[in-house]
Amino acid sequence: MKTITDDAPEARSADVLAENVERLKALFPEAFTEGKIDFEILKQLLGAVLDEREEKYGLNWHGKRQARQLALTPSTGTLRPCPEESVDWDATRNLIIEGDNLEVLKLLQKSYAGKVKLIYIDPPYNTGKDFIYPDNYRDNIRNYLELTGQVDSENRKLSSNMEASGRFHTDWLNMMYPRLKLARNLLQPDGVIFISIDDNEINNLKSVCNEIFGEENLLNQIVLENDSRARPYGSIATTHEYILVYSKSAYFQYEKLLNPDKEFKYKDAKGGFDLYELRNRNIAFNIDNRPNLYYPFWVNPNSKDVNNLYEVSLEPEPGWVKVYPQESQGTKTVWRWSKETAK
Repeated sequence: MKTITDDAPEARSADVLAENVERLKALFPEAFTEGKIDFEILKQLLGAVLDEREEKYGLNWHGKRQARQLALTPSTGTLRPCPEESVDWDATRNLIIEGDNLEVLKLLQKSYAGKVKLIYIDPPYNTGKDFIYPDNYRDNIRNYLELTGQVDSENRKLSSNMEASGRFHTDWLNMMYPRLKLARNLLQPDGVIFISIDDNEINNLKSVCNEIFGEENLLNQIVLENDSRARPYGSIATTHEYILVYSKSAYFQYEKLLNPDKEFKYKDAKGGFDLYELRNRNIAFNIDNRPNLYYPFWVNPNSKDVNNLYEVSLEPEPGWVKVYPQESQGTKTVWRWSKETAK
């Protein structure tokens, strides 16, 4: 598919700004007067969660406000099918969209907002020559057509984001910010995004993602070996880059991918598993200084399963046996988990 310009109203992408206002209105109807937001009332309603300090923690740069606004501006493009350039058009379940990724992300909002399970992106690493930055990026579709040679350049100034530029990191952040905002909108509540990056922008990317996705939703910063022979980066050669993994919300849960060659000693309906002792053998952790970790489990002596394991509970049951952590060197040691965690 190719992205083209179309001024028809039905061809516009979702109006994210209008949708945000409607959500706000549903939560705080009293903050709206004659269709406009009364920010003084909104401040009162938000109360203690509002931060009005002039100086506060966060990443700021020139153009951030415009980049945020750009994510809210609807696209005037539309998507048109290209059967003649496609393979197995009638039966395929796959889709490739050719176009400026910012405009495409906007166009996908109508049909896919809140529905995408997983996003992987491999953005420019900002090495000094790896992406083109438009000084005037109001018409993103035209930028894409110019960069790919589909229309004449009309003498517009487009240049590589050279490291000597005073806007080197700023240009990259302005490019990334709206795209990450729109990508988050596409994720379903338990959706995740994987982002490849290297040392050039890992710190800025992490700060921006903490703002957009929430620092609490950073699942991991994976270190990926990409060249065992090492590449020269200044005085120290590197062998790795990174993948940042964020979930959209705290609803995310994951299952560990098991090594198919590994055989587990125990198996049940959920698959293979191993056993690890819950008791903390270190006598430095004991009933005197960790009383919250000393509590009983209740074991059903008549419930042995195929693994010779017994049913347990944290609540007393008739006929069940009370079990505390076994002593070590005459000291009453404790569990590794609190009772709430054990539940």
